[in-house]
Amino acid sequence: MTSRPAAGGGRWVSVSPERLQRWLDGFAARHGHVTRTFDVRVVRLEAEDGAVAEVEVPFPPLDGALVEHALRDRRVGVLLVRLGGSAVGVFEGPRLVVSKVTTRQVHGRSAAGGQSQQRFARRREGQVRIALQAFTDTAARVLVPEAPTLDAVVVGGERTAVDEVLADRRLEPLRPLVTGRLLDGPDPRLKVLEASYEQLRAVWIRVLDPR
Repeated sequence: MTSRPAAGGGRWVSVSPERLQRWLDGFAARHGHVTRTFDVRVVRLEAEDGAVAEVEVPFPPLDGALVEHALRDRRVGVLLVRLGGSAVGVFEGPRLVVSKVTTRQVHGRSAAGGQSQQRFARRREGQVRIALQAFTDTAARVLVPEAPTLDAVVVGGERTAVDEVLADRRLEPLRPLVTGRLLDGPDPRLKVLEASYEQLRAVWIRVLDPR
């Protein structure tokens, strides 16, 4: 379980689907009787002492009971992109059944000035363009044929790089499937892709303590 401050007040708590029922029971035990209201994306718990927990529904829309919905195995595509590399894969439940990692060299920014800095910047821009094209080619080759079989697509890495890859017209079948939070992590490698399964399943809860 992880916790971090939430914009607008309160804090975000992240729990695995296997621990969600225990967390919900603990919330009720600490704060008293709970009233639930919900829609397809958020389940809101209001306790009698004023505490509130807003549960983001993983893989919306909500289908059935919250815990059962969170625990359900799905076929999920993953697209991780940073300038140093990309990793794409397909999970069937916890099994990574398709994977491809692509790496490209992109130099860091230069602190030098003058014409040398301009030449370096142009060279770096070229490297970025070539890298993003390679990552897009991989996603198109590996994930797009899988799109009809996927329940969802989860993305991670650097937001700008991810958005540039997804903007390619070949990846149009993937865009309506994208859901959840942007996954964080280091440069995509196979181990990073394998570890993304726990992140993409996590249930995020915004907790507002009683005033």
